[in-house]
Amino acid sequence: MRAIAGQLGIGVVLLIALALCWRLQDASAVSPPSGTHLATAGGLVLAWLGFAVWMGRRGARHVTRDPGGVLIVHASQTGFATELAAKTADELRAGGLAVDVRNIDALTPARLAEATRALFIASTTGEGDAPDAATRFRGEAMRSPLPLAGLSYGVLALGDRDYDDFCAFGRELDGWLRTNGAMPLFDRVEVDNGDEGSLRHWQHHVAHLAGTTGLADWSRPAYQRWRLVERTLLNPGSEGAPCYHVALAPPDAAHLDWQAGDIAEIGPRRHRGDSTVWPHREYSIASLPADGALHLVVRQMRGKDGALGLGSGWLTGHAVPGDAIDLRVRTNAGFHPPADDRPVVLIGNGTGIAGLRALLKARLASGHHRNWLVFGERHAAVDRLHVDELERWRAQGRIERLDLVWSRDGGSERYVQDRLRASADALRRYVDEGASVYVCGSLDGMAPGVDAALRTVLGDDRVNALAASGRYRRDVY
Repeated sequence: MRAIAGQLGIGVVLLIALALCWRLQDASAVSPPSGTHLATAGGLVLAWLGFAVWMGRRGARHVTRDPGGVLIVHASQTGFATELAAKTADELRAGGLAVDVRNIDALTPARLAEATRALFIASTTGEGDAPDAATRFRGEAMRSPLPLAGLSYGVLALGDRDYDDFCAFGRELDGWLRTNGAMPLFDRVEVDNGDEGSLRHWQHHVAHLAGTTGLADWSRPAYQRWRLVERTLLNPGSEGAPCYHVALAPPDAAHLDWQAGDIAEIGPRRHRGDSTVWPHREYSIASLPADGALHLVVRQMRGKDGALGLGSGWLTGHAVPGDAIDLRVRTNAGFHPPADDRPVVLIGNGTGIAGLRALLKARLASGHHRNWLVFGERHAAVDRLHVDELERWRAQGRIERLDLVWSRDGGSERYVQDRLRASADALRRYVDEGASVYVCGSLDGMAPGVDAALRTVLGDDRVNALAASGRYRRDVY
């Protein structure tokens, strides 16, 4: 509009100048200017005005890309980045800004190139890997240059300092944006395991951008007071650490509300009576609301000094049946089961049986029996984490195929990834028939081993395509 106004001003000046010329001419002329002269002058002015409007519109298209809006991109593995993206969008909307919220798998280079402001909320999974949803964008868009000189951006990188490549994908994304000419609105904000201080720092930047600095801080998990109602040792006599089935009941049956694949956030305690607010711990939910309780599968962890771990110690050692447990259910849409009756391949080890058990329960409740489970533990005799239940479902025909792999019982196939390679033909057939692949369990060893096996059997391009389309999903820790 400023460009149009400027050009119109020049046109007005031109019109006045022509009028003055005619007035001077009138003072000395025997007769007034002819109609031809006036028509010519008017035509010149109209032509100039038309040119001015065209230039203004052309300039507006060239200069104002995405006026007033903010692009928000989330790359999530467990749903936390998606949740923070929603909070960020709400903050910006409260300030009157338009927002475009997108999962990174729906972000195209063209959409990014036309944006003027963008906020990225990016998780890191595994040993410095991008979330599964970011596989295609990272492998295609981030491997090519993109003109982003008109983009201002911010990055919130989520990670865990217990892993060597802390916030690796967020850092990689930040570096790629800078290399392509984008300018940061502020320094990258890195979050260690949901650290509240870092999240408040991010909210400070977002509030400044939105002009909403007077709004309250984002809240901590809104825990409910659940109750420990059952704890059963699942692996007596195991060489590994004790592993427990834990059942929790809510204060109100209305709180029995989640989907298979969702996460339980636990507010732990160091001992009974401890009122300190400790960092939350996350566990895959192993049951459905119809079971009447929230089930977990928790392995007891100990530090180098022999002390019980914070979360597992509270749930398996310090709390006793009847004690109150702070709990919040968090959705994890990236690990929900498919709504249709397509085949599924479920792969996991150890306490990963929790998430896989819930997925199977949801499938069975829907009457979907094309389920292939590949599960690994140590010894068949003692490490039977809900295996009796799995074998019963298999005998009933509710699981199409059940492969149990025991790493300490000898044999050439020690791990689930070995069984996948040995079953390459079946794996390809399931995927050809539209199967979705779910992986749950150990981040060290199992998850990268399974990924490598899938790529050996299916090829990199197909595995990347499965991840990008939501048919390859992981809940690993």
